[in-house]
Amino acid sequence: MTKLGLIGVGYWGPNIARVLNQSTQCEFSACSDLDEGKLEKILRQYPSVRGFTNANEMLESDIDAVVIATGISTHYELARTALRRGKHVMVEKPIADTSAKAQDLVAEAAKARRLLMTGHTFVYSPPVIKVKELLDSGELGDIFFLSFSRVNLGLYQKDVDVVWDLAVHDISILLYWLGEAPIHAYSFGRACIQQAKNDVAFLWFQFRRGPVASCEVSWISPQKMRRICIVGSKRMVVYDDTDPSEKLKIYDRGVMLRPPATFGEFQLTYRMGDVVSPNLASTEPLLNEVEHFVRCIQTGTTPRTDGKFGLDVVRAIEMAISNRWRPAELITAA
Repeated sequence: MTKLGLIGVGYWGPNIARVLNQSTQCEFSACSDLDEGKLEKILRQYPSVRGFTNANEMLESDIDAVVIATGISTHYELARTALRRGKHVMVEKPIADTSAKAQDLVAEAAKARRLLMTGHTFVYSPPVIKVKELLDSGELGDIFFLSFSRVNLGLYQKDVDVVWDLAVHDISILLYWLGEAPIHAYSFGRACIQQAKNDVAFLWFQFRRGPVASCEVSWISPQKMRRICIVGSKRMVVYDDTDPSEKLKIYDRGVMLRPPATFGEFQLTYRMGDVVSPNLASTEPLLNEVEHFVRCIQTGTTPRTDGKFGLDVVRAIEMAISNRWRPAELITAA
């Protein structure tokens, strides 16, 4: 049985602790947190788990692998230390706060011959996997564009802006679906509440094979929205993660240009076919993700969201935020 340890039992850590304890594929063996109160709460829930206030001491124990669920700024040092101690590592998204650090972690994992995986949970959700199957089968046709909306009121993060907090989810889904990194990316945003951090942002991506994608993220929207629209030449798909019963809808709709019958004739026709909501598995994405990590350790298989995938996500974010678009009126006003 693979023994797993968990570093960080704050906001997301308790959810990981729950699935580690629930899984029959591994043994939830140890956990660590600097906050003794949070650590004690977890240890009361799971009495067989050993607790550490020092992560280095936990990494010296007999665990085989570690899941890191701490603040983004701490990911790199903790993951690098764990790899050098001979542990397999799953680190929550994003893998690091710069691509240089992410690249170094990929190199460290190769040097240590240990598995490195990034915790992009949405990639393990049944609706996202189903869309990937539709894309790979060609059922949607040529992909024209994708639009992402991920907005809500809060939660503001202390150490990152809205792009690193929310857009990272959609970028991971986008790269997983298309199977390639963008060749161009741009962004625009505004810091409305806190002067130092954007709390609303818009990102655009262009891919070599043709698709373009837009991404809207915000911490100051009155309504929570988790919606993705994919438009292909044959079919269209809407994925609404907030819909409790029909998260995925496939539209047999489109626009067709008819060959002209006379000189100068231009005519479009619209196809208005059926709408299908496929049956999806009810498994929890986080449990799927953790058990995928364990299976990869046991079989030597490369994870779906390995270190290189995590690196590609960080590079896409950096590409977008390094090419900030400013409307002419704002440049004039400045």
